[in-house]
Amino acid sequence: MDVLASLADGFATAFSPINLLWVVVGALLGTAVGVLPGLGSAMAVALLLPVTYSLDPTGAFIMFAGIYYGGLFGDSISAILLNTPGNSSAIASTFEGHKMALTGRAPQALATAALGAFTGGLLATVLVAFLAPSMAVLATYFGPAEFFALALFAFVATSAVVADSLVKGLASLVIGLAVAVVGIETQSGTSRFTFGVPDFLDGIDVVVVTVGLLALGEVFHRASLAHRPEAETLIRSGGRPFLSRGELRKALPAWLRGTAFGLPFGVIPVGGSEIPTFLAYGNERRIDRRSRKPEFGQGAIRGLAAPEAAGNATSGTAMGALLTLGLPTSATAAIMLAAFQQFGLQPGPLLFERDSELAWALIASLFVGLVVLLVLNLPFAPLWAKLLLIPRPFLYAGITLFCVMGVYSSSGSVVDVVLLLAFGLLGMLMRRADVPVAPVLIAVILGPLAETELTRTLTISEGDPSALVASPISIALYAVLALTLVITAVNRIRTRRSIDA
Repeated sequence: MDVLASLADGFATAFSPINLLWVVVGALLGTAVGVLPGLGSAMAVALLLPVTYSLDPTGAFIMFAGIYYGGLFGDSISAILLNTPGNSSAIASTFEGHKMALTGRAPQALATAALGAFTGGLLATVLVAFLAPSMAVLATYFGPAEFFALALFAFVATSAVVADSLVKGLASLVIGLAVAVVGIETQSGTSRFTFGVPDFLDGIDVVVVTVGLLALGEVFHRASLAHRPEAETLIRSGGRPFLSRGELRKALPAWLRGTAFGLPFGVIPVGGSEIPTFLAYGNERRIDRRSRKPEFGQGAIRGLAAPEAAGNATSGTAMGALLTLGLPTSATAAIMLAAFQQFGLQPGPLLFERDSELAWALIASLFVGLVVLLVLNLPFAPLWAKLLLIPRPFLYAGITLFCVMGVYSSSGSVVDVVLLLAFGLLGMLMRRADVPVAPVLIAVILGPLAETELTRTLTISEGDPSALVASPISIALYAVLALTLVITAVNRIRTRRSIDA
């Protein structure tokens, strides 16, 4: 009852006219920045942080709630329409979401993303409001060995699931790991594969890799096909900004399954929602392969619904981890922590005792922000989809311009721009050879984490490799991984036999 009473007080604060205005303004600004290729939700929060300095703390953080979810939806808009995720958490949404857009279902894809974000975010925020202290205990069970097992699970599962050929999936993974090891090794301080270029000492930015492989790779690939007649066809887009009953029947279970993947990862400091979004996508792809009429690769609505719900569920529980533990589990949460400190506040257990009004108003504003985002963006889905009606030369030239500007503005390095072009060419070649880009991206994102946790585990155990499988969580993850590989191999053997027959 205390929780309900506190939450009611929080809603009373959030529903004041001025605070409602800040939520709406935050959602609009967050979406506007998040939709720009190369920027994304984390950059939206960072860029708009100075805007809140003139507000009181409660108004500032209520505005941040709108920016937070607005930026996440902006990531999805650019991922679906332009095949350019604003942030790495939206990478999994590009695979089927962009195919939906290319087949004329852009408004339905955006509606799927908006409703999935609302579903995952709503369930996560309910969990934060009522079970945040209990969920925080989950993070204490993960040590270096568990984090390494988790990263390895994501590596192999993604490589095995997203590619029709295991060899191509593993080749893509190796490319990503090769990129991930460039720079200074964190434990010894030794520089690796820098080739005497000072800009490589800090490693290759994941934004450069993501934007290059997905956005410029798509641009170069489309440009290389420009001489073919089918490349000139205009992408038509249906104007229905809602889902039919059949689409809802497919999407609803995927939203719930994706939310289940995303909820635990918000309180585990693995760097963001990349793992749960890829796992949710892989799970839906496995389910699709067992169906009579597989839809993946043609714009399957489940392949978009699950990652969207997973990503927002992770973001919701990440906010709970920040408020209850003071633990930033993602880049966006880390920026939010800096915002708290800017106002002289320290998130954690004492926040609910010293500034309970602010804490509960922020939690209530997360609910309000989700509703505002849905109300603002669902009717405007056909308008966003009009981006696809821009003539191809202008559209791809605009994407290229925004990609280069986004990368250069974030680093100020010409070397990053050159790398961007190189990864764009690599992305084009991978598309030509039908090699998936997802394993490259997941390896670049999680490779440093896996290396660090492996080194820590072996250091603590004085070089004993058995420490990697010394806990029930690690054993369970490896067992599930082995089972996934066996099931995948059996399904592929059956598929080949049925084709040969």
